[in-house]
Amino acid sequence: MSSATPTTPRARRLPLAGVLRLGRPSDIWFKPALSAVAAIAPPNLALLALGRLDLAMYTMAGSLCALYAHNRPYAARGRVLALVVLGMVGGLAVSLLAASLTTNAVVLVTVGALLAAVQKVLCDASRVGPPGNVVLTFITSASLFAPQSLGQVPGHLALALAAGAWAWIVGMAPGLVRPHGPERRATAQALEAAAAYAVAVGGAARAGATGGGNAGAGAGTVADAGAGPARARAATAAAVHAAWQTLLAAGTRSGSRRELERFVVRAEVALAAPGDTQPERLRAWARALRGRGPVPQVDDPAASADELLGVEAELGSGQRTLWTRLGPLTPLAVRTAVGCALAGYASLALGVGRPYWALVTAASLYQANLTLTWSRGVQRVVGNLVGVLVFAALVPLAHLHPAALVLCCLALNFGAEALISRNYWLGSICVTPMALLITEFARTQDAGQLITERVLDTLIGAVVGLVAAIAVTNRRSGDRLEQALAASELARERAARLLAEPQTAPGALESARRGLAGALVDLRVIADAAAGEWWQRALPMERVVLAEQTGHRTLAATVRRQGLLLDRRTSGRAEDVRS
Repeated sequence: MSSATPTTPRARRLPLAGVLRLGRPSDIWFKPALSAVAAIAPPNLALLALGRLDLAMYTMAGSLCALYAHNRPYAARGRVLALVVLGMVGGLAVSLLAASLTTNAVVLVTVGALLAAVQKVLCDASRVGPPGNVVLTFITSASLFAPQSLGQVPGHLALALAAGAWAWIVGMAPGLVRPHGPERRATAQALEAAAAYAVAVGGAARAGATGGGNAGAGAGTVADAGAGPARARAATAAAVHAAWQTLLAAGTRSGSRRELERFVVRAEVALAAPGDTQPERLRAWARALRGRGPVPQVDDPAASADELLGVEAELGSGQRTLWTRLGPLTPLAVRTAVGCALAGYASLALGVGRPYWALVTAASLYQANLTLTWSRGVQRVVGNLVGVLVFAALVPLAHLHPAALVLCCLALNFGAEALISRNYWLGSICVTPMALLITEFARTQDAGQLITERVLDTLIGAVVGLVAAIAVTNRRSGDRLEQALAASELARERAARLLAEPQTAPGALESARRGLAGALVDLRVIADAAAGEWWQRALPMERVVLAEQTGHRTLAATVRRQGLLLDRRTSGRAEDVRS
């Protein structure tokens, strides 16, 4: 297995080709789309009946929490949704308090930028997943510029909290029908990715053999053939990691979960030895897992069981706290705060009436690296420009009756969640008119002015946000990755040395085991952070994968020596380990 050779750091080109290309829709695109409608419709229709659509912004704050955590097992989903609701209401409380205490636009933009930075790093550190911080920032930033008095704040927060409780119920309801759906889906995705990797490796091998026989095209053919497997390997590693995280978040290790663990190990085996893999068998298992029948059974070989134990030991004893994961995200926090503040100030300087739109645009751009940030900026601008045209077409219909306004917003919510997984710009075509129509819940406004201000704020936010992303970088992440690789190898060697000794003190082996587990967790966190920097030299990601695989097997050996997991395994699996 080769590793990338470090080179002189250089900036990557910012691409245009493929930025707007449509991908496949998410496997569960309909779940957040339907959840959004189910969570938003009852509160908004109730306010419509009461003639108080001006309060819809506060119920929307809670209702939009239903967009989160659809990839989580239900045990974890309940906790995550509750935290999202509390985070939304907490951010809303800060915004409403600030709006009630001052009308100074500069102060309000500053508060919004700081809130956006906090929301960004907390969402990234907690890996809450899409839609991430954008929805939180949209609500809190818009609330900063809503007329407010201190006496109104408790009532508005109560509306948001009540709608958030309903969103929690909507998000948890599918668990009554298919309680293990997220775990099965994540495992199936890992198997499908592994099958695609095996096919890509087979195709590259055939292309390499053909190229080797052609003296004029050999080197180029082999190089081109190797690009596909490299991408497929990265996708498979990501899918396997996501599957483990999903299974480990599921709570109690039931019989079904144990069988799913065996399938994830099969995907890992395919990742390590794609040439010995039968892709159709992996796909057949994936199809069975996506169905509603019982989880099929598979016997895992001893080597796979070893790696499974190692993964359990690593993730069980080496989990990082949220506070620890915040450290590497400091540059991202600074980038978000600076970019959002400057975008808001620029909007104010140009006399735009809603500077929070520029602030939200800047906040929505920031991804793991500059290339992705640039792509998101292009997508955001294109989606918003098309979106204002959609708004211009819809606004006559929305102005016919308040009920038409509510129904248009519901349809746009569904469309945004249905389309955004194919490409961000496509979803933005629905998000933009929805955001503009929400401003009309309180009162009807001039459509031309709304369109003009939205276009200006989009361009301001995109340009200023991109400049901030270029200015604020993390220049030491590559060095930290090399140090983490060295630390994980030293920890593995220490554990292996103790295992080779016939008599080892239990305390020394336990210390080595915990040290290796912590080193592997550090390696994965730092590798993820380093991969996100745009200017980096080539990173040794193949070495990272190899270090993780060998580390897992060494962890498994220490666990078997200590017998830490035997009492947690069924008799059949315990027999597999002893054999």
